[in-house]
Amino acid sequence: MAESAIIPDQVLDCSGLICPVPVIKTAEAIKRIEIGQILQVISTDAGSPPDMEAWSRQAGHELLNSQQKDGEYIFFIRRSK
Repeated sequence: MAESAIIPDQVLDCSGLICPVPVIKTAEAIKRIEIGQILQVISTDAGSPPDMEAWSRQAGHELLNSQQKDGEYIFFIRRSK
């Protein structure tokens, strides 16, 4: 799914934070949006891609898209439950 096709309901900027803080903040933020809404997470931690993939799978949320651009890792996660 192209980035332009995904409209996030909330954006969480975790730039400058290192593991495990982006995952912790994502877990907290996803609880503040409605089921079916999309959270966009921005991180600069190179460990974020495998961490976000594992967290979303374990937490039961849908990782719609992840990409790397200009030193940032951008994730779109749909709250599933």
